[in-house]
Amino acid sequence: MPLNLSFDSPRLIADIGGTYARFTLETAPGEFSQIASLRCADFADFHAAVSSYISSVAPQLGGGSIAHAAIAIANPVEGDQVRMTNYHWQFSIEEMRQRLGFETLVVVNDFTALAMALPKLSAGDVRQIGGGEARMPSVIGLLGAGSGLGVSGLIPAAEGWIALGTEGGHTNFAPRDEREIAILRHAWKEFEHVSFERLASGPGLELIYRALAEHAGQAPEDLHAPEITQRALEGDDPICKDTLEVFCAVLGTAASNLAVTLGALGGIYIGGGIVPRLGAYFDQSPFRARFEDKGRFSDYVAAIPTFVITAEHATFKGASAILESQLRTLEATPGSAILSQIRRACAELSPAELRVAEHVLAHPRAVLNDPIVEIARAAQVSQPTVIRFCRSLGCEGLSDFKLRLASGLTGTVPVTHTQVNLDDSMQELGAKVLGNTASAILQVRSQLNRETIARAVDLLLGAGHIEFYAVGHYGVVAQDAQFKFLRFGMSSAAYTDTRLQMLAANVLKPRDVAVIISSGGRLSELLEVADKAHARGAYVVAITASQSPLARKADAALIVDHAEDVATHLPMISRILHLLVIDILAVGVAMRRNPEGAELLARQAQIALDENEESGSKPKAGARRAAPGVSLASPLAKLTSHSR
Repeated sequence: MPLNLSFDSPRLIADIGGTYARFTLETAPGEFSQIASLRCADFADFHAAVSSYISSVAPQLGGGSIAHAAIAIANPVEGDQVRMTNYHWQFSIEEMRQRLGFETLVVVNDFTALAMALPKLSAGDVRQIGGGEARMPSVIGLLGAGSGLGVSGLIPAAEGWIALGTEGGHTNFAPRDEREIAILRHAWKEFEHVSFERLASGPGLELIYRALAEHAGQAPEDLHAPEITQRALEGDDPICKDTLEVFCAVLGTAASNLAVTLGALGGIYIGGGIVPRLGAYFDQSPFRARFEDKGRFSDYVAAIPTFVITAEHATFKGASAILESQLRTLEATPGSAILSQIRRACAELSPAELRVAEHVLAHPRAVLNDPIVEIARAAQVSQPTVIRFCRSLGCEGLSDFKLRLASGLTGTVPVTHTQVNLDDSMQELGAKVLGNTASAILQVRSQLNRETIARAVDLLLGAGHIEFYAVGHYGVVAQDAQFKFLRFGMSSAAYTDTRLQMLAANVLKPRDVAVIISSGGRLSELLEVADKAHARGAYVVAITASQSPLARKADAALIVDHAEDVATHLPMISRILHLLVIDILAVGVAMRRNPEGAELLARQAQIALDENEESGSKPKAGARRAAPGVSLASPLAKLTSHSR
């Protein structure tokens, strides 16, 4: 069942800045209605602002709801957590999607959205400043001043464009003349780091005004950016006139830097909330002269055109394009839209299958882990009904359904690592540590190879003695492993002291197993243990990084690659990942050593085959009935099913 990309319901598009939040409903491709501009200060948080707008347009929805939304916001967007740079709003994308009841919520940097609008702009949507001619297809640069200084770019790729999400506005400001040097000295009184954004922005206009007043020996008035701009355009205030002149010149330098950095032969576009309102003044300002003032590269930048974006809804168009692209990606990857598919299918399901659907929608993450008997019990249906529900969605069975469900759930939280900073609050610190760990677990899950796990479990089961080796922070992993395997009644020991490790390896016997735990897999002491173990006829199981020397020495290498904040010297993530791998091995060993568990699994496999036959499906070629004496690699398949 394909994802519905039509406009059966309007799409919500928003452009969130530090001062205003603009909303619209897109009722057809490129057609925007119900445009509203709300002051951010009037709402406690992002959810309140969105909810207020949706309530105001409820009559136009005709009792329907909004399924898809795209938010362009004035700050970097990395992972699930959004925290605005120039305002106090912060939120979780996935939590907000659920609270607002959207099927899809795409959140992107506002200038990334504006960049994606550029290919959709017509000649009447821009005004060229100065000379130059765009060479296409070529890189395009974009910057614009508002509450801050946004910077982005577009790179041509195949049949479309790739938008660059950058924070180029925070590059160091470089003064060009004595007046700008005086402004920099003034800015240093307030800021240790003076970026282009400190000057080429609304707050920057106010800073420049104060600096020039001080430079002229006058007391500055308490003027805000719109008042400074108005006085400058009216020509009544010399300091305000100089302020706007400096602003345009500084913006020209920033644009020129962007042009040579990106090689933007396709042109530089100027957006934001300030420049488009300057009208003809900007055309005669020092902007273009400063843009071309590039020393040995003056001829290079003189050939690059510069444009002011005059289109009224450019950011809306870009956010809409990104949302459309995201929806088409979801359509091409049905698994990542499984929950939306279930919601749309509800009207066509039988009453019993509908109870399964409602249970899945209410408890999607629990369903991932529950066996079929528990899912059937919770939904108050039979186990064959659960199988029929899965097949009604185009899945082969419950396992295939769970794979697609896992893809949909994890797809809302990209695998990413967010740097922990010294100025983070305790709440931010906790959120980052938990978020980084969750993302790392999802990444490792996709790396696990069930054949390698089965091989490691076989080696452990055949071992006369098992020894766990680790050093430093990973010593607790080795000790935890020893405790688990001793509880199984298996001879095992843990060594975390490098002096004892070689002594212990020297007395290993053939078919013993040395489990070596190392994040980087390059410590010479542990590599010597691996060599000694092999020399003694023992096997080596490694929990380590891919392509490491230790992985290459191992008889079975369980790969754990991850992003770690090495500056803190604390393995916040990797230690947890290694503990989880030990748990996987322990569960695999326990299930293989427990005859009752083996018989139970065999009976469950038999029931599944019987259900297939009852529902009219034939077993696949090569399928066979499980018997109580079967060698149970199947529990490992269950443990690692999401890695396939």
